[in-house]
Amino acid sequence: MDKTDLKQPASHVDSESLSKKDDVQEELARMAEDLAVDPVVQRRLLRKFDWCILPPLTLMYLCNALDKGNVGNAKTDGWDKDVGLIGNQYYLLVMIFYVSHPYPLLITAPGSKSLISTSRFRSVCELVTHRISHNERVPMASIRFGTPIAIFVKRFSAARVLPLMMSSPGNLMAPISPEIFAIRFFLGIFESAMLPGVVYYLSTFYKRGELASRIALFYAAAAIAGAFSALIAFGVFHLQNGKHHAWQYLFWIEGASTIFFAIVCFIWLPRSAATWWLLTDDEKEVARRRILGDSSVMINEKLKVGEAFRPFKNPLYWVWAFISLSFGVPLASVNNFLPQIVASLGYDTLKTNLYTVAPNVVGTVALLILAFSSDYFRERSIHICIPLTISLVGFIVLGCINPVERRNIAYFACFLLTMGASAPSVLVATWYNNNTPQENGRAVVTAVMVAIANASGLISTNVFRAQDEPKYVPALATSAAFGGVCLFVVASVGVWMRYENRRRDAAQGVKMTAADVPTEALGDGPKSPSFRYMY
Repeated sequence: MDKTDLKQPASHVDSESLSKKDDVQEELARMAEDLAVDPVVQRRLLRKFDWCILPPLTLMYLCNALDKGNVGNAKTDGWDKDVGLIGNQYYLLVMIFYVSHPYPLLITAPGSKSLISTSRFRSVCELVTHRISHNERVPMASIRFGTPIAIFVKRFSAARVLPLMMSSPGNLMAPISPEIFAIRFFLGIFESAMLPGVVYYLSTFYKRGELASRIALFYAAAAIAGAFSALIAFGVFHLQNGKHHAWQYLFWIEGASTIFFAIVCFIWLPRSAATWWLLTDDEKEVARRRILGDSSVMINEKLKVGEAFRPFKNPLYWVWAFISLSFGVPLASVNNFLPQIVASLGYDTLKTNLYTVAPNVVGTVALLILAFSSDYFRERSIHICIPLTISLVGFIVLGCINPVERRNIAYFACFLLTMGASAPSVLVATWYNNNTPQENGRAVVTAVMVAIANASGLISTNVFRAQDEPKYVPALATSAAFGGVCLFVVASVGVWMRYENRRRDAAQGVKMTAADVPTEALGDGPKSPSFRYMY
């Protein structure tokens, strides 16, 4: 056989591969052209999104964060003693809020079957409440990571579901009810949907390269809530009229604000861009093209439960679940126990609340800088590693020194904690949202991941114990360990994604990034030949 005969098939394959490569590039170019938008209309549209959607969501989430964390400020005024908490019961009361977060809610679409029987749910509630009220630990086996709430949000819109859940009257009842453990448990249920619901909701309005900064602006409310609550507490705790405790006013003011803003958001927020009365026809069309070009495969995708859980067949999502669990421990430690950490420096009640303001403000600024930088460079993993490293240093420093003898260093470490605590939550949520182009999958994935991150609060609240005051060394060491493990895993995934993108480029003979491929063409997710990870 002639040597030329041996070369012929190879030549034929090469030309066929080149033809396929050209066809793919032409198809992607055609889709990108079809989804092109008028930049003037786009800027006008973004202004409406930024000024008419983000502020009410931010205010509502601020109130949500105040409700979740106000027990820390109330404790500095003796609330735990006034309501009769003894031993570790305060720390268990904080923990019960997180018990309810990952637990499945009993709300399903009309005509559908409940995912868990009412009697079974009641029995679990009674068990949890009984054990905590009797100063017993709640076993992790009693936690179930169901997420029917995500399906509910996808079916009926976060703009309606979230305000309804946020208007729980338990916000006002918590400080005076004898069933404080049960109320705290159900408050956790009603507020657990807030973060995943809003992240998914914003992903239906903003492109992938815009999402982190918007979630950060919204999430900054939680980061600044510690400072805001401390200022409210600083003022309210001066109220001494003899009839009511000062901490009661703190609960009432913050609870009433939550209900008020929930009602406002229910009336104002749009279900979708396509149905929003504030947008013109041109703006609605631009909104549609933007999402198909750089967010979703399909807009208003019909709800299919099986497809919603399909992303979890990919092992990467289980890695993200572990990452969510890991960063959640230091996050919960800072959110729930910063006032106690500051109090361990030897300050009185008023100064303790006042001195938590500056670390929370600095943490919020760091969150915004990292999020905007992440969107600008369209990069996630490195921007997640930076705050994880900062908070890790803070926990190590705080755990290795005597906070009273080296008060200035300990207080500086509190700044490191807040600078590194919040940003991973925002950027990790943006990361897996950016790499999940199907709306159904994105709604469920976000709910599951946030539930897991919230569940890690169980770890944090179980390691902060009364007998470890004032240094809390075991708790600080545990938070540092989880943060260090999270740092390693995030860095590893970021390296793998870069390698995988280069491998796909080499196999296809092209050089593309996630920004070069319209999400409308990614119906099969990572299995699509043109899929590129946004790392």
